[in-house]
Amino acid sequence: MALSSILIIMFFHTLQGGLGATFTFVNKCDHTVWPGILSNSGSPKLDSTGFQLTKATSRSFQAPTGWSGRFWGRTGCNFDQSGSGSGSCATGDCGSGQTECNGAGADPPATLAEFTLAGAGGQDFYDVSLVDGYNLPMVVEAGGGTGTCAATGCVADLNRRCPAELRMSGGGACKSACEAFGTPEYCCSGEYGNPNTCKPTAYSQLFKSVCPRSYSYAYDDPTSTFTCTGADYRITFCPSIPNRYEAFTNKSKGIERLIISTITRSSDAGRFFMDSGLGHR
Repeated sequence: MALSSILIIMFFHTLQGGLGATFTFVNKCDHTVWPGILSNSGSPKLDSTGFQLTKATSRSFQAPTGWSGRFWGRTGCNFDQSGSGSGSCATGDCGSGQTECNGAGADPPATLAEFTLAGAGGQDFYDVSLVDGYNLPMVVEAGGGTGTCAATGCVADLNRRCPAELRMSGGGACKSACEAFGTPEYCCSGEYGNPNTCKPTAYSQLFKSVCPRSYSYAYDDPTSTFTCTGADYRITFCPSIPNRYEAFTNKSKGIERLIISTITRSSDAGRFFMDSGLGHR
């Protein structure tokens, strides 16, 4: 009996480990979003690489332990009813011509949610990145795990505060300075390809002031990477902001700043608190 009990416990432990995490996508936008999914090289594919998510709906996927990859939202897509025609999207397009991205990533600019499950120390690592630009508000929340498990994301509409030189034609997305100008100092490449030489720029500081928990440039790790163990995750597009926010212009630096006075929202992951971001000047 004792041996049987041990074997049963080991079986369920293995089963749980194999399941990894459940990712649930929620669309709170007032329009349809087409999430894209890209698994990293060597990581198993999920059940889908892209799908349609109409407003006020959700969809979940299971990812195995050790999975790593990224998610993003596509907007303004014109796929046919079968999703297999030669369509495209206004922002976040992956170039497949289909609802499924089939191993292709997002064409910048696009807000990205990046994950590594059961990485170093068995922890999950996750972040929301604006390094490739911004197209949609997005929040990532962890539920049922242990550790810090903080919520992260960009809840503000950065498109409304996007500098003209970064604004995508049509205003539906905001480019990164790297995408707009392509120079090493903005792209953290060449002689700027390390954290000692690649520093925040006026543009990345703008992104950081608006979205203080998101990656604003390549070496923004300390304030932008979060960890949790054994959690499931919810990715929400256009999350609601119940409390007021205030925007003002920092004339001394020529940077528009958004203060999120008290963003407090309840969720399965607990309470989500984001400060004003003034500590990220």
